[in-house]
Amino acid sequence: MSVRLSLDHVSKTFGEPGQGEGLLALDGISLDVASREFLAIVGPSGCGKSTLLRIAAGLMPPSAGQVEEGGRPVVGPPDRFVYLFQQYSKSLFAWRTVLDNVMFPLEGAPRSQRAELRERCRTYLRQVGLAGFEGHYPWQLSGGMQQRVAIARALAAKPDVLLLDEPFSAVDALTRMELQSLVLELWQEHGFTAILVTHDVDEAVFLADRVAVLSARPSHISEIVAVDLPRPRDQIATRENGRFLELRHHLMSALLNKVGHGAPHV
Repeated sequence: MSVRLSLDHVSKTFGEPGQGEGLLALDGISLDVASREFLAIVGPSGCGKSTLLRIAAGLMPPSAGQVEEGGRPVVGPPDRFVYLFQQYSKSLFAWRTVLDNVMFPLEGAPRSQRAELRERCRTYLRQVGLAGFEGHYPWQLSGGMQQRVAIARALAAKPDVLLLDEPFSAVDALTRMELQSLVLELWQEHGFTAILVTHDVDEAVFLADRVAVLSARPSHISEIVAVDLPRPRDQIATRENGRFLELRHHLMSALLNKVGHGAPHV
């Protein structure tokens, strides 16, 4: 498969120039992401997972190394890269209706196309289970429904690459599982590349083709684990699969060792 996004010896140091060495957060990370792949990134708290995702998105420059998208250097957010944030309530416009929030990425289109684009946005809202809520405002919706609006808005931008920064962590467990399944269905239908940052090992195994494991800071990739589970994934059958449990155990052991608590005992 062709490489969609490539990180080549990416490092990131925080601190003011001339004020000491600064804080080295990421240390020489190299990683290729294939077109249409679903990649998850896990690691200890504070290791720089979100920083790495922002660099991959072109939202933050690396201190060293390079990011390439389709063989071209990333020097800012590439076209059709869409970033889905954890705090959905802050990413939606409270004064816009649900439909107008989803329309936001398309506002630069010619007026002659507006009616067609609004109908497309209604289709995306139907896909995320929000038909009938087009005229509501975000504050009238539950947290899970607000995140569905954010997902529909991401689809409206027709992403080639969807970057997900802990997008389900602020909702309850059942809603989280529903949104995971929804994102998988949309990924399979629309064929975009997905990169997910998560603290949840179960989520990473359930969603991903591969899981990249970051070390403690200064972070490097300690291993990449292939998730050889059949698709489509099912919230019950997949999680009860013996291979799912093996992968979960392996990743949990690796992460617990990285933060110094030792591997779990069974």
